[in-house]
Amino acid sequence: MHPFCKTVAVLFIALNCSPVFADNWPSWRGPTGNGLCREKNLPVEWSPTTNMAWKLALPGPAGATPVVWGEQIFLTSVTDAGELVLIGIESSGKEQWRTIVSGGNKIARGDEGNSASPSPVTDGVHVWTFMGNGVLACYTVHGEDVWKFNTEDRYGPFNIMFGMSSTPVLDTGVLYLQLIHGDGDAKTTEACVVALDGLTGKQIWRVDRPSDAVAENEHSYASAMLYQDAEKKFLLTHGADFIIAHDLKDGHELWRCGGLNRRDDSVLAYDRSLRFVSSPVTVPGMIVTPSAKQHPVLCIKPDGKGDITNDVSQRWWTWKKTPDVPSSLIADDLVYLCMENGNLTVLEAKTGQEVYSQATHRQRHRASPVYADGKLYLTARDGKVSVIQAGRQFKQLAHNDLGEDQSSSPAISNGTIYLRTFQHLWAIRLK
Repeated sequence: MHPFCKTVAVLFIALNCSPVFADNWPSWRGPTGNGLCREKNLPVEWSPTTNMAWKLALPGPAGATPVVWGEQIFLTSVTDAGELVLIGIESSGKEQWRTIVSGGNKIARGDEGNSASPSPVTDGVHVWTFMGNGVLACYTVHGEDVWKFNTEDRYGPFNIMFGMSSTPVLDTGVLYLQLIHGDGDAKTTEACVVALDGLTGKQIWRVDRPSDAVAENEHSYASAMLYQDAEKKFLLTHGADFIIAHDLKDGHELWRCGGLNRRDDSVLAYDRSLRFVSSPVTVPGMIVTPSAKQHPVLCIKPDGKGDITNDVSQRWWTWKKTPDVPSSLIADDLVYLCMENGNLTVLEAKTGQEVYSQATHRQRHRASPVYADGKLYLTARDGKVSVIQAGRQFKQLAHNDLGEDQSSSPAISNGTIYLRTFQHLWAIRLK
């Protein structure tokens, strides 16, 4: 190769191989389903006038996290008329399209949520959205209808106190959904787990999810999660006193683990008001499983069989450190638990021993934290975002305020942090 041509070729590669990973954010917990992001050079500080690329007014409040693929953003919302809508947005901040998925929005616990709480998922060709009233739908990324049905018509009416809020899991064209609910005092829940063909909505399999949970325990507001390592992959469902692993081919149980709501008096009596909101988080070799209301956090090995509640497959468990609502993070051999009051508790991933517990912003925390470029982003209900340096020493780097309420988790893609408040979608990036 001529030296000049070689120089040009090297320059072309240098210009087109950015050191910054530009991840898509296809589901509410990001590209790997655990809140971790590879992107670098993200803003640490922002305000309505600092590091603000744009904001787009939204038709109403919701807790659904935006999802991002390439130059498109998708999110669900409610309107003043009570419609449940899916919106397509350009990465420049311009709304591309809006479609009405369903009517019949319902408010949950005052300002805590509504029927647009589940987040959409996308593969860059289609977008799937599940609403709290049971409507599940598929659209192209251009907003064209593909299929739609009401899961209550197919799988029975929901009996869940504050509305269904589970986000579907998409994997290799298959949509997985946990529907965990019950009538309050029955001996078994009315729960089921289903797998659907993403392109047609047709059922691949459905399995019952039995449990002896009672009262509010039968209700789950968490989302199913995938576990994957070099040797295996399976689905995790979380609710009704158990975390359960399901085979992806036919849904049968691989194992189940209880102990999240004690049935003896050794530590805590059985709590009839317990319910799961925080979802499990996984990395290869480890599943961290929260409960609620000062009950335990369990760390479980992924290779159990049958009922492993009292099996050595449980690596460790710890009391009174469960996050209750926000889901957890695992990064660099540390487990990060953001409590609903804003405390950040860090544990050794191998042992569960506490590294530190520190207060951040004293407010309700409903959003799940995300991790990027060695930093944690913790979002409070009043919209204030605390940026914490990851690691064994607590260090708060920034405390950012947009002045608007927020319950959805951040999304990060292509150097931009997307924050969905009750009034706007904000795009935050370094200028």
